[in-house]
Amino acid sequence: MTEAAGRLAALAEKAQGAPLPLRIRAWDHSEAGPPGTPTLVVRRRRALRRLLWKPGELGLARAWVAGDLDIEGDLYQALEALAGLLWERGPGSRQSRTAAALQALRDPALRSAARGLIALAGPGLPPPPPREEARVPGRGPLHTLRRDKAAISHHYDVGNDFYERVLGPSMVYSCAYWDRSGGTLEDAQHAKLDLICRKLALRPGQRLLDVGCGWGSMVLHAVREYGVSAVGITLSEEQAAYARKRIADAGLTDRIEIRVQDYRKVTDGPFDAISSIGMAEHVGAVRYGEYTAILHRLLKPGGRLLNHQIARRPEPDEEAYRVDEFIDRYVFPDGELAPLGRTVSQLEEAGFEVRDVEAIREHYALTLRAWVANLERHWTEAVRLISPGRARVWRLYMAACALSFERNRIGVNQVLAVRTPDDGASGLPLRARDWRE
Repeated sequence: MTEAAGRLAALAEKAQGAPLPLRIRAWDHSEAGPPGTPTLVVRRRRALRRLLWKPGELGLARAWVAGDLDIEGDLYQALEALAGLLWERGPGSRQSRTAAALQALRDPALRSAARGLIALAGPGLPPPPPREEARVPGRGPLHTLRRDKAAISHHYDVGNDFYERVLGPSMVYSCAYWDRSGGTLEDAQHAKLDLICRKLALRPGQRLLDVGCGWGSMVLHAVREYGVSAVGITLSEEQAAYARKRIADAGLTDRIEIRVQDYRKVTDGPFDAISSIGMAEHVGAVRYGEYTAILHRLLKPGGRLLNHQIARRPEPDEEAYRVDEFIDRYVFPDGELAPLGRTVSQLEEAGFEVRDVEAIREHYALTLRAWVANLERHWTEAVRLISPGRARVWRLYMAACALSFERNRIGVNQVLAVRTPDDGASGLPLRARDWRE
């Protein structure tokens, strides 16, 4: 056996200052590292050039998307081990260990490790990043109407057939609501939609606006089960076409309207209730005050808003917050996460009375694991539908996000807010968590 894997293991242990937490198999078929652990397969030495060119998460992700790296064994265990190698742990910390080692090079051992990695990588620049999976960074100001539409299209217009394989029959692309970890995804998504309807206190004859309606699951549930009429808006042409067909097949075209429309262009309020489920992450900090003000204006006095949104942990220095490079380039262009406290404050600043916050972080971890299992079960079809590289993007991002929710690195919350009228009558029961009135 040649020595590539052994040299890589030694270099990783020098940089880490601790024993290697997983096994390595290199392009020359050599292996090193502890047995009985997941194996990081370095298929080509150009994976090292990608990592040297973009130290840390983005270089690793590019090598993964291109197929230069793979994992054999438990994907979640391997990703947790890689997170320990690449990133300093601790609240708010996002410093790349690899980047710090290669940039500072003050320690003789780290200098030696870097020289060894460069020698193993071979001469020359890395190949360009995989282009069909990556989004070209947008130009101009963030969150203009045109740029937001392009960003949404990058993520959601990859094909409804693909989303059917990942999401299952519910076609709901947001955190489900589980009563037990062994339940079904379909039951958990039904429970989530029904919980939102009950929190909004929907009644026959009311009018609901669903902002970021996806494939129409929320509006269909609300109309069928609670007798409302509904408007759903999305920026995705493919989502809108799919939702309209579902609605026509259900015979509900007279009670549900699906529009390809930005929330900033909705002018036909007021509505009795508004749901925004997994959409606000796309709004961005520069537009969030406008978003909350528009939703407040679109609600009737006494109307309720249910804002279901992923949250990040606060940074010690909020000005230093940066969007994750891999997520921005390959998954959700221009997406931004905010701490829960900031979201609540901006809802209040818009005039809402925030009446309930339910944290359901563990539920999203279960949901993501179910989606990963669906993707793996339909892997051959997924690769055919969207390309091998893009399928690898989805597997990586969903599995990594599941770990982030499990480890309390990010969370998700349902915030119920009311446009309380001047007389102060919120319309909520004294024990609101019953969600029956």
